Amino acid sequence: MSTTTSAATDFPRTGRAAPARRTRGHHRGAIAIFVVPFGILFSLFYLLPIGYAVYRSFQTVEREGTFGPATEVFGGLVQYEQVFASDAFWASIGRVLLFGAVQVPVMLGLALVFALLLDSPLIRGKKFYRLAFFAPYAVPGVIAAIMWGFLYSPSLSPFSVLTANVDLLGSGLVLWSIANVVTWVYAGYNMLIIYSALQSIPGEIYEAARIDGASQLRIAWSVKIPLVVPALVLTGVFSIIGTLQLLTEPQVFRTFTTSISSTFTPNLVVYTTSTVPNFNLAAAFSVVLALLTFVLSFVFLRLTQRKAFQ
Repeated sequence: MSTTTSAATDFPRTGRAAPARRTRGHHRGAIAIFVVPFGILFSLFYLLPIGYAVYRSFQTVEREGTFGPATEVFGGLVQYEQVFASDAFWASIGRVLLFGAVQVPVMLGLALVFALLLDSPLIRGKKFYRLAFFAPYAVPGVIAAIMWGFLYSPSLSPFSVLTANVDLLGSGLVLWSIANVVTWVYAGYNMLIIYSALQSIPGEIYEAARIDGASQLRIAWSVKIPLVVPALVLTGVFSIIGTLQLLTEPQVFRTFTTSISSTFTPNLVVYTTSTVPNFNLAAAFSVVLALLTFVLSFVFLRLTQRKAFQ
């Protein structure tokens, strides 16, 4: 009797569990449909190039005699020894760090001000200003650099009174002329990220602040800015990465001035080395630059995440 009862009670359980198993299997298939294509593309166009660059950075070229055929062999850390002995590479690192220490805070400060203005109920014509602030980002980097290069050039600029007296393409100011171009292009992009964060703040918080008698300026300072700190951290990380990857603007400006050398920025060092061609050394430069970018971004996150995400 007990055996019959046990079998009877086990049967419904088995019947109910089967649809659950089928559902889980169905979900796995749906997840695979979305994940597998991404995984393939991610591997082909991200992981594989990184792995190949690391592999090339450990190779070196050897010749049999003076005019013998060149062969690539495993060279260990030979390429990295040249990287760490390269004064030009480390000078370029210092140059872009100085660039970022000034340009990034200015750009993010402007982006924050623009976002706060767009979010303010006192501003009219928000659609126009949103488009106007973002429009420079729609201009390709090469076109923007060419345009500003003409504006800076004394013989071509419509502002000849200024450019004739201030050498904006000289060795003392060319770095900050590039910083102006980068700020003009990317301030609107970062503004949209911060503005999106402002749009996600519940309106009840603003209503409570207004009931307490807070002005719009006070709300912006005490409510909005603290709540968008995570967005500022995100844009800060993007800006650090972009600063160390600076290439387009200096490369274009080289056609306007002799103040920019072939080793002006780290990416120019990599580009110049690869055109020698010395792909193994260029790969080693790229690996070290990627590691420095990761370390700086990680340190920045560690220093800011406690305040941003508390």
